[in-house]
Amino acid sequence: MKKSLVDRSPRILLLLPTRTYRATDFLAAAEQLKVEVVIGSDQPQTLGGLSPRKSLALNFDHPAEATQKIVAFAKDYPIDAVVGVDDDTTVLATMAAKGLGLPHNAVESAYATRNKHQLRKILAEAGLLSPQFALFSINANPAEIAAQVSFPCVIKPLSLSASRGVIRANDSEQFVTAFHRVVAILRQKENVEGRETVHQHILVEGFIPGAEVALEGILSEGKLRVLAIFDKPDPLHGPFFEETLYITPSRLTIERQEEIASVVAKAAEALSLREGPVHAELRINDQGVWLIEIAARSIGGLCARTLRFGTGISLEELVIRHAIGRDVDSLEREGQAAGVMMIPIPCAGILREVRGKARAEAVDKIEEVTITISLGQEVLPLPEGGRYLGFIFARGETPESVETALREAHRRLEFVITK
Repeated sequence: MKKSLVDRSPRILLLLPTRTYRATDFLAAAEQLKVEVVIGSDQPQTLGGLSPRKSLALNFDHPAEATQKIVAFAKDYPIDAVVGVDDDTTVLATMAAKGLGLPHNAVESAYATRNKHQLRKILAEAGLLSPQFALFSINANPAEIAAQVSFPCVIKPLSLSASRGVIRANDSEQFVTAFHRVVAILRQKENVEGRETVHQHILVEGFIPGAEVALEGILSEGKLRVLAIFDKPDPLHGPFFEETLYITPSRLTIERQEEIASVVAKAAEALSLREGPVHAELRINDQGVWLIEIAARSIGGLCARTLRFGTGISLEELVIRHAIGRDVDSLEREGQAAGVMMIPIPCAGILREVRGKARAEAVDKIEEVTITISLGQEVLPLPEGGRYLGFIFARGETPESVETALREAHRRLEFVITK
């Protein structure tokens, strides 16, 4: 006999790609909340030892098929919330929540956040600041395209994340080289994933100068609550756009932060995003605030560890609380400044040794240095690569002190990479 929710702990379906950084933190949050977890993963062999009621093998690239499987599973093991943790799970999380009759965003909204061209069209139609943009086939002649576009411009794949395949071009020669480079990345993705449609086109848009920030928020019935605004102190001018530092609270004026929140709220409304976490990337210049991207998920990598709410509650716990209908409005971010450095990969090769980790961790205000790539593994920088060597976390009295600590800790690290 099935138990009602009043007789049992809430049960969530946690969609975890096998390559995600975030499994440990989300599972720890669920345990803290005494929430039962069903793991939905894209590789069943990694779930050995789990009982059938606690695991589901799902194909994230075929969300309609996976949704049917989830709905059938829920007939025996009711699911109270679906939480996707990375970009690969956004569409499935939305479709599954709809299929289960749970609060959800429109399925079209989820697809739009995963397609940079569709996103750009919706934002422009909503009257938000938008660069010129155009879509081209990967089979087009880049020299002919270069004669049509204005420089500088940015070439982007439609769905890759973590700035993978995003390249700035300042003239026709750079454009042709960059175009071929992005096409090579997309053809590789086709071979690995078998996802031909989304990788058959490239977006070209005008380069937006200015400082870049990120906003972390959560939506409830269409209302945006800002959880944090992160400054990105390192300039992101290209030719590649590797992110390094995230520092919060922002050092921008209150008026500018309110403008950032307003732009994200308008973008969410234009996209019909109404429920759950959102992560947005924006640029600021003399013309105003430009939304670069918005995702229907929380911040990626291990960066969520910079955020604590209430009495030490993690962002993952806050996301799960919201998903199962518990109050999150009363949870305020801690008063301390915090930051993370995503450790960039300096060159391609095999990671042989990491030196100076203890010295880096000894820097005042540094909380943790985590290396996420094992020794002996191949590493690949942007724009072909999409991973980081690891993450450095700091916490202190001011954003300036946190930034200084992160830079010093990174300076003390040395990575031995051989061809």
